[in-house]
Amino acid sequence: MKPLFITACFLLTMQVHSQVDQIIDTTKVETLDEVLLKAVRVDATSPVTHSNVLKEDIEERNLGQDLPILLNYLPAVVTTSDAGAGVGYTGIRVRGSDASRVSITINGIPYNDAESQGTFWVNLPDFASSVESLQLQRGVGTSTNGSGAFGASINILSDAVSEKAHAQFSNSYGSFNTWKHTAKFSTGLLKEHFEFSGRLSKITSEGYVDRASSDLKSYFLQAAFKTQNTQLKALAFGGKEITYQSWYGVDAATLESDRTYNPAGIQFDNEGNFEGFYENQVDNYSQDHFQVLVNHKFNNYWSANASFNYTYGRGYFEEYMDDWYEQNVNFSGETNLSFYGISPVIFGEEIMETSDVIRRRWLNNNFYAANFHVNYKNSKWDVTTGVFYSYYGGDHFGEVIWARFASDSEMGDRYYSGNGDKNEFTAFSKGTYRLNEKWSFFGDLQGRFISYRTSGFTSDVEPLHEKKNYNFFNPKAGISYQLNSKNSFYASYGKAHREPRKSDFEEGVFTAEKLDDYELGWRFASEKLQVNTNVYYMDYQDQLVLTGALDDVGAPIRATSGKSYRLGVEADAAIVFSEKFAIRPNVALSTNKNVDFIASRDGALVNLGDTNISFSPSVIAGNSIEFMPFDGLQLAFLSKYVGEQYMGNIDSEASLLDAYFLNDFSINYTFKKMSFIDSMILSGLVNNIFNAEYVSNGYFYTYDDDFSNPGTITTIEGAGYYPQAGINFMMGVTLNF
Repeated sequence: MKPLFITACFLLTMQVHSQVDQIIDTTKVETLDEVLLKAVRVDATSPVTHSNVLKEDIEERNLGQDLPILLNYLPAVVTTSDAGAGVGYTGIRVRGSDASRVSITINGIPYNDAESQGTFWVNLPDFASSVESLQLQRGVGTSTNGSGAFGASINILSDAVSEKAHAQFSNSYGSFNTWKHTAKFSTGLLKEHFEFSGRLSKITSEGYVDRASSDLKSYFLQAAFKTQNTQLKALAFGGKEITYQSWYGVDAATLESDRTYNPAGIQFDNEGNFEGFYENQVDNYSQDHFQVLVNHKFNNYWSANASFNYTYGRGYFEEYMDDWYEQNVNFSGETNLSFYGISPVIFGEEIMETSDVIRRRWLNNNFYAANFHVNYKNSKWDVTTGVFYSYYGGDHFGEVIWARFASDSEMGDRYYSGNGDKNEFTAFSKGTYRLNEKWSFFGDLQGRFISYRTSGFTSDVEPLHEKKNYNFFNPKAGISYQLNSKNSFYASYGKAHREPRKSDFEEGVFTAEKLDDYELGWRFASEKLQVNTNVYYMDYQDQLVLTGALDDVGAPIRATSGKSYRLGVEADAAIVFSEKFAIRPNVALSTNKNVDFIASRDGALVNLGDTNISFSPSVIAGNSIEFMPFDGLQLAFLSKYVGEQYMGNIDSEASLLDAYFLNDFSINYTFKKMSFIDSMILSGLVNNIFNAEYVSNGYFYTYDDDFSNPGTITTIEGAGYYPQAGINFMMGVTLNF
C-alpha cells in the first residue's frame, strides 16, 4: 500500500509542473516562514474552518497563565486548570474533544505525546512568549503530522527571525503568589545573514487549590542563517516543572464546604488520626526539544523545506501511600508489601504485610521526527507534497524509595517495568486549483502507517504485551466560491482515523476510531464587519469517548461508543465601529450524541438509546469588547459562557456539570520612545471579575455494589470536581530595548 500511495502523491505533484506557463501570483512575496507551514496551515480562502492568532493577540494577556488559557476565548474552546488558576497542568477541549484529540504541531513537528496522545503544556512553561503565530483548525482540518485531528488542530510557529536587535524584560505578579519573570533577546541580523535569539523564563505559583504549587522554568534558543531564498534555523527549547499533585478533585459535599481542599499526600497514624500531608507529593519532569528547520525557495514556483526533531523527556511523580487510608478508605491493595515484591516483616509473633510507602513512577522517553515537503505554486495551482517519519521509545518503571517496613528491599527497587515503541510514516499530497476568480477546488490525500508495540508491566503490575499495526487512508476535498468582494462560501469533506493509545490497550481497546467530517461555511468581509459562520456534521464510528473516570495516574479512561456524531453551527465576528472601539463575539451551538449507547446498570447491559457525549456542552459563547480611548491605552472586557455538560455518557444527573459564565478585564498602557528604552508596557488582568463559583472539569465513575445486599447488584455513581478560582488578578511590566 505504501509504494502505491507515495506514487500517487508524486504524480499529483508532477501534474502541476506542466502548468509553469501560468502567470505567477503571490509566491513572490511569500515569506520563508510561510513556506515552513505549507504542510499544516491553510489560507483565508481555504475550505477549512479556522482561526488565526498573532503574537500581538497573545501578548496582551500573557502574564503567566498557560497557553490553553490564553486561547480560551476562541470559538468552540473550553479550557481547564487542575490548580484552578491557569498555572500548572491545564487542558483544552475543542468541539467537545479533549486535548488528546487536538493535534498540536510546533514548527510542523508533532507535540502530542506519541504514546498517550496528550499535550502537557506544563512541560513548556511560558512557551506563549515564543509564539510568532498559531492557527486553530476546527474539525479534521488539513493534513498534519502525528496523530490525526478529531476535534481540532493547533499549528504553532515559534519566533520569527528578527531584523533588528532588541531585548525584552517582563515581570508580573498576581493572586496566589504567582510570579513570572521573562528575559528575551535578539541580535538582529548580523552581517545581513545571521541571527541569535533566546528566552529564559521562570514561573512560580501557590495555586488556588491547597498546596497546588508550581515551580516552572523554561528556555528558548535560536540560531538562524538567512538569505533571500534560504532560511536555516537551529532551535533548542524546553522546560522543567515541579508541581504539587492536584488532580484528585473533591466530592460534591467538600465542594460546598471547602472548595480548595486537596487530599493529595494525606497522612494518618495507625489509628486513623490525621497527621498532615506529605510535602513532596509532586510531579517532577523535564523535557527538551531540538529542531533544525531548513526552508528554500528555488524560484517563484518551487519551494521546499526539511525539518528534524529530537525530544528528550524524563521525570517522575512521587506519592506517599498511606497504609491506613488505602486499607480503610480506598480499599486498595497498593500498600500491600507483596504489591511491591517486598517480603512480609516479622516482629515476634506479628507479621506486617502492609506498610506506608513512598514510591516514584518514572517515564523516560525519546522522540525523533523528520519532515520533508515540496511546494509548487502559480496563479492556478498551489500543491504541497511531503513525507514524515517519527520514532518514539518510552520506558515506564516504578520504584520504592522508602517503606516503613522495608524488609529486605533496597531503596530504588523496581516493582514494575515496561516500555513502548511507536513508528509512524506519513505521506501526503494536497493542492488547491483556482479555476477562475470565483471557484477554487481543494484536494488532500494522506496515508498514515503506524506500528506500535508495548511490553513489560504497567503501573498496575499487570503484564501488557501487544504489537499492533494501523494503516490509514485519509482523503479530504473541498470547494470555495467567491460570490463577490465581500461574500464567499465553502464546503468540505474530510476523513480521519486515529489509533488507540497505551491506556486504551490497558483497557483492552484496540479498534481505531473513524471520522467523516462535513463542513459548510460562509465568510463575509467588509471594512467594518467580518463574519465567519459554518455548519458541521462529524460522523464517528468507534469513537473513544471519555467515560468520566480516571485511572491511577489521573488520566481519563476512554471506551468505544460504537456510532456517535457531533452536529453544530459556529459563528464568529469582528465589528469595528471605529479605530477605537470593536466587538468580537463568537458562539458555538451543537448536539453531541452516542447512538444506542449500551451501558452496564445493576448487573445487566442496558440500551440507553441516544445519550449525550461526555464533556460536550451544547452552548459555548464568547465575546471581547475592545476600547482604545487614546493612543497607547487598550481596554478589553472578555466574556465566556459554557453550557451544562455531562461528565459521563449515560446522562446521569450525578455527572452533570453546571453551566458557567466568566468575565475578565484587561488593561494595557504603552509608554513609547522613552529616554532609555524603546517602550514600557504596563499590563493588568482581572480574571473572573464577578467572582463566579464554577467548575470547568471533573470526573464521574460507577461501580457495582454486590456486597451490601448479597445476591443483588446495584450500580453506585460518584463524581469529583475541579473548582476554579474566584476573582483573581495579574499585573506586569514589560521593558523593550
